[in-house]
Amino acid sequence: MHDFLNILIELFIEMSPYILLGLLFVGVLHLFIKKEAIAKHLGKNSISSIVKASLFGVPLPLCSCGVVPTSVYFAKSGASKGSVISFLTSTPQTGVDSIIATYGMMGPVFAIFRPFAALFMGIINGTFINKLLKQDKNEILFQNFEEKSSNDTFKSKLKSYLHYSFVEFLDDIAPQFAIGLLIATAITYFIPDNFFSGSLIQDGIAGMLAMILVGVPMYVCATSSIPIAVSLIAKGFSPGVAFVFLAVGPATNPASFAILMKVLGKKTALAYLFALIISSIAFGYLLDFIFALLNIDPKSQISLGHNHHNAGHSLFLISLSILFLVLLMFSFYRLYFKKYFQKSKVSNMITVKVKGMNCNHCVSNVTKAIKMAHGTLDVKVDLSTETAIIEGNPDLNEIKRLVEEAGYKIEVNE
Repeated sequence: MHDFLNILIELFIEMSPYILLGLLFVGVLHLFIKKEAIAKHLGKNSISSIVKASLFGVPLPLCSCGVVPTSVYFAKSGASKGSVISFLTSTPQTGVDSIIATYGMMGPVFAIFRPFAALFMGIINGTFINKLLKQDKNEILFQNFEEKSSNDTFKSKLKSYLHYSFVEFLDDIAPQFAIGLLIATAITYFIPDNFFSGSLIQDGIAGMLAMILVGVPMYVCATSSIPIAVSLIAKGFSPGVAFVFLAVGPATNPASFAILMKVLGKKTALAYLFALIISSIAFGYLLDFIFALLNIDPKSQISLGHNHHNAGHSLFLISLSILFLVLLMFSFYRLYFKKYFQKSKVSNMITVKVKGMNCNHCVSNVTKAIKMAHGTLDVKVDLSTETAIIEGNPDLNEIKRLVEEAGYKIEVNE
């Protein structure tokens, strides 16, 4: 047990500074890259729209469920299906935060290959969807409902930056980061090094299909998938097999896939999953080829806590780890404990049940949709209970319509 905790602590210390640095960049992207502006470039059913969608998606720090509401927004604002699929493919696989963490934990080859693979997988998959399916010219379902103020002060921008980076975005990745860290620690502790070397699933199609079976149903973000991939390589899996997990794990999960089937249609959603699987296998083989061509031992590139626990850490690194631990503790408090310490207001309140929310991006979209309804004074959306408490005297039919247009289902509690 003592060794298990040592590995857990060392992995956490090694990842903390890279995730903190990534969170700082996440806020910058939030301030300067708006999805309304992106949507304007994705409407044409052309290769240029697909390339733009993939380019936009690579640096954005959205997970597999966080990317879905944004994709729904694009789809219902008139973006082509190919562009939406391109964005869906490239965005959850990587982001500025995970690129930094990948470099720190997996070395420069993975750090360079991962975003480029996400970019080209997005372009390939989007093109495949455009060729396979014809876009309906009348597929614009609603107009943009997000209005951004152009008169924001420096103070309000700074507040928005800090809140998004260290509250909203961190709350989205905190549970998955903790789960991923525990899985990586368990793999490192219980499975001997090189355990899978020489086995049938060490590399090639067998290993990649095994990662698909594990990764497709798993809910893991791009950053939290990194320690798991590192542990897989340490146990004897090839870089290509680990990459397949890094690609399909963050890009899919059952909840987000159900939403995609409703919004894009069953045929498009299944075609997306098929294209994602095939392209991830192809790029997995390419990565194995690159490591062989460069004659690089993949284990020499990775960073594992138990390999360095005798080396010690600087005071600066430990301080960053403590800071990140405190931020995580606040995040878990907000997610799971805050509701028990708050007194709910019951006067002039309407409580509705909202189905289909998976993360804080969903909460933001539902909140904005409800606030559009006439008579709404304020709204509090709770992800954990799937409820929205609305203050005022709005028209419930209007709220139902607005929320469903945003890609969610709403039920009124009698």
